[in-house]
Amino acid sequence: MTIVHLHRGGTHLVLDARGPGLPRVVHWGGDLGPLDADGLRQLAEASIAPVVPSSFDTPTVLSLLPEASAGWSGRPALAGHRERAAWSTAFRLDDLDVADSGTGSARVTVRAVDADAALSLTVEIELDPTGLLLLRHRLRNTGATAYELRELTPVLPVPPVATELLDLTGRWCRERAPQRHPWPMGAWVREGRHGRTGHDATLLLVAGTAGFGFGHGEVWAVHTAWSGDHVTFAERRPTGESTLGGGELLAPGEVLLAPGAEYATPLLYAAWSDAGLDGLSDVLHTHLRARPGHPRGPRPVTLNVWEAVYFDHALDRLRALADHAAEIGVERFVLDDGWFRGRRDDTAGLGDWYVDDGVWPAGLHPLIEHVTARGLRFGLWVEPEMVNPDSDLFRAHPDWVLAVPGRLPPPWRNQQVLDLANPAAYTYLLDRLDALLTEHPGIGYLKWDHNRDLTDAGHHGRPGVHEQTLAVYRLLDELRRRHPAVEIESCASGGARVDLEILARTDRVWASDCNDALERLAIQRWTGLLLPPELVGSHIGPERSHTTHRVHDLGFRAATALFGHYGIEWDIGSIEPAERVELAAWVALHKRLRPLLHAGRVVRVDHPDPAVWAHGVVAHDRSRAVYAVTRLATSVAQVPGPVRLPGLDRRRRYTVRPAGDGPGPATLDRVPPPWLATGTTLTGAALGTAGLQLPALHPEQALLLEVTALD
Repeated sequence: MTIVHLHRGGTHLVLDARGPGLPRVVHWGGDLGPLDADGLRQLAEASIAPVVPSSFDTPTVLSLLPEASAGWSGRPALAGHRERAAWSTAFRLDDLDVADSGTGSARVTVRAVDADAALSLTVEIELDPTGLLLLRHRLRNTGATAYELRELTPVLPVPPVATELLDLTGRWCRERAPQRHPWPMGAWVREGRHGRTGHDATLLLVAGTAGFGFGHGEVWAVHTAWSGDHVTFAERRPTGESTLGGGELLAPGEVLLAPGAEYATPLLYAAWSDAGLDGLSDVLHTHLRARPGHPRGPRPVTLNVWEAVYFDHALDRLRALADHAAEIGVERFVLDDGWFRGRRDDTAGLGDWYVDDGVWPAGLHPLIEHVTARGLRFGLWVEPEMVNPDSDLFRAHPDWVLAVPGRLPPPWRNQQVLDLANPAAYTYLLDRLDALLTEHPGIGYLKWDHNRDLTDAGHHGRPGVHEQTLAVYRLLDELRRRHPAVEIESCASGGARVDLEILARTDRVWASDCNDALERLAIQRWTGLLLPPELVGSHIGPERSHTTHRVHDLGFRAATALFGHYGIEWDIGSIEPAERVELAAWVALHKRLRPLLHAGRVVRVDHPDPAVWAHGVVAHDRSRAVYAVTRLATSVAQVPGPVRLPGLDRRRRYTVRPAGDGPGPATLDRVPPPWLATGTTLTGAALGTAGLQLPALHPEQALLLEVTALD
């Protein structure tokens, strides 16, 4: 048919769709310059590998769906069968539609058929204005008998200059821990079998040139946008191909396509940059901020009362907390777990979504009215997908649990999972949540939690994670349709459900249940690889961390939380008045910087001392920036050397001053750097290349710098 050349946001994509088989990606990456039809033809011919000894007699074709019938011996992109037949495919190109107006997104739709296997395939490709590539496969059963699908995963080629891999792992309260290694021969496969995205989710799988960092190197990355079981992989073959891919991880028998039925893969998000990891983040953040449903107004400073009161829901105490919150500038008050029937601890009540009249004899109305009268918005914690065996709901409907017939999955936090693919269970939950929001129009926010993995999760005897994930999406979509003004946070034991498909239905994520500022620095840094700051809940916890028992100064906790959707999770009624004044000053600083923090470009500094971390946000017009420099621990060098401030306009002159008026960080200095007292004025080139000598911070201290262009 033709060779397709798409380019947006500096990213170029070339598809050889001349047939007769599926199109192949000739190039995905940097600018190729202008290419006419003959140039594209010659580029496609120049990309064909030679035939070598002990190999097929013709070159292997790595298409949009690699097939064994074309000589592919790597991970199968499609696996399935029809009563032991149709296990191998040889798709032939049937139709190609290209929609490229030169502005907005460019789209390609590929349609192919395999008459012998009785399958048809549609490949949907979108290159958006930022250069982000979105890829999805749709497989339809055109035969007269059922087809069992085991795997269908979009795959993209990466050039051999990418020799290193980086992805993320983690656990509860230590989400998003990076791991990096050379890209060896074979497959690096990351599978998530939690029934939710997982604390250890890959988030982004990045392949890059040797030594790539935050501000340098050529990098390619993929994200599997799916909130259930999933797989993301990188594969390098001795035959020369390198690929990245990802999709849903299906259990045996989970997807059985009836005649005429279709399965659609999750979206695979793919980004390229020649400006390192920050370049990838820039593409992804810009894409997310352009979504129609992206939060547009200022993200309200939030007080969540969990670590202040836990299950002790005394109305007078909660009212007093709301009063203190209003005094220090908080804008949203969130009542956490414990408000509903039978919920005096975490062993009972989940599923009984009625206000507990023993604790709240007048309902939630008195608290909501008090909170809103103080000028605060009101939010509420829910965990709709779960049920405690000690609940009225479970006693009435034990058959509504995701389970294999005859046994329950192992308990986790004293709870099981409701089978939302069961229409009765789905309807019950939707009706209860709808009634709750209708009766209490003051509820403008739901903290939607999900506190266990889906293990041994059966639906009518079949594997149930696939249908459960789709049902959760439907539930969120319908609830948002009925209550469009209500914001929803994706929380799952902290950060175990962070992916771009759940974020298509929610307004922020809770990055971790850990509010320890030292742990949060890493968690937020690497969550920010995918998500912009305004989508990541980041709270100031108490002086002694609830989860690690570390003790930190308020300045360190507040400076760490500043770079996110700001909040407080602390009993602010019990602190000294002077500390409350300092906290109010931090809230005011965040509000002043919020338009920059929640719209600017995120930058992270590659510093040679691993104990020194620096990051910041730079306005897109480069008129302003704010940076945080943190000493994580002691290191051999007491003075770590200058810290560069990247992202500024090299030709403009900037003033640099410490931000805020409160107590500064604790330092080793006998004499601080001379510029610190009055600020300094330097060009963006000097700040980005030579950098600044900064105070010798003690461990677990942070310095904020505000940078303003003189013009």
